[in-house]
Amino acid sequence: MNRREIHLLRQIKGYPCVTITLPTHRTSPDNRQDPIRLKNLVKQAAERLLAEFNKREIEPVLTRLEQVANDIDYPHTLDGLAIFVNRDVGRAVYLPFRLKERVVIDEDFFTRDLVFAMNRTPRYWVLALSEKPTRLYEGTRDELVEIQDGGFPMTHEGPGGELPLPGGEGINKSAYRNERHRQFFRQVDGALKPFMAGDPLPLVVVGVDRFLALFNEVTAHRNAILTTLTGSHDKTPAHELAKLIWPLVQVNLAEQRRQILAELEKAVGERRFASTIGEVWRYAREGRGRLLLVEEDLHFPARVDESGMHITPAEDAGAPGVIDDAVDEIIETVLDKQGQVVFVDNGSLRAHQGIALILRY
Repeated sequence: MNRREIHLLRQIKGYPCVTITLPTHRTSPDNRQDPIRLKNLVKQAAERLLAEFNKREIEPVLTRLEQVANDIDYPHTLDGLAIFVNRDVGRAVYLPFRLKERVVIDEDFFTRDLVFAMNRTPRYWVLALSEKPTRLYEGTRDELVEIQDGGFPMTHEGPGGELPLPGGEGINKSAYRNERHRQFFRQVDGALKPFMAGDPLPLVVVGVDRFLALFNEVTAHRNAILTTLTGSHDKTPAHELAKLIWPLVQVNLAEQRRQILAELEKAVGERRFASTIGEVWRYAREGRGRLLLVEEDLHFPARVDESGMHITPAEDAGAPGVIDDAVDEIIETVLDKQGQVVFVDNGSLRAHQGIALILRY
């Protein structure tokens, strides 16, 4: 599940949209209770629906809900499970972060918990270059999930790939092969573009030296590349590839954080920054945020005034009219306005009260 998919879910409207979320477990004996807990939540959702609709009217939703719940592959669940069902949609998503146990029935699907969890979890794209095929993965910590849409996986079908290279006198096969691979990697880069635009995460590129060099020549996403893994991994299973990549991602994210803190110091000297949550909220809403820095454990329940531009702290996150975490709202605002977000170690932004925004202007 990435921002692109969440955006598509958010477009679906029409009552009733049923969302069920719950924490799940990867290992026994904890995971033995997961089917029972889901069954109870499905029952709760059905009872609520039947209290509002007659059985014939709501039967398609109830049937779809039962089907989705029955198809859960419990041996392969992760840390959280989300189910989205209405008359036209039935989807279950296994997630590598914990979710609260909820049943929400509304005009649209409840995606807030997913968004908030995603905001605070290291995520990245992995592009594994190969002739047959190049694969795209979504990484969350040490988990990789292969993307199988938008043209991926993508096979090089031309000469030097599926087809043989031309022969004959005067043909430089090496140069011809390289040019054909450049063309193929341009196609790969074009297919990658909507994923990077919809969810602008750091990019890890995997491949043999020649493929890495050729891709680097043609890609429009060079600035997004966090690190590379050299080698042929055409047949490496996703879980094994993740074990190789995640340590590299951790090291490079730490270095990225150091560079960004230095960039913040420069922005402070040039007066191109905002700090404290009230200032950051206002500038983020105005669309002036280029890069948001947030301490990892910062949370801030708040009330918003009628203008939407000013917030005040609230003691009870569950009270009516209170945003349970203004920090996550700021993160979403910055991302929606094509800014970037980086989490830093607790205490790194003490002078800024835990949050700072580098401004575009």
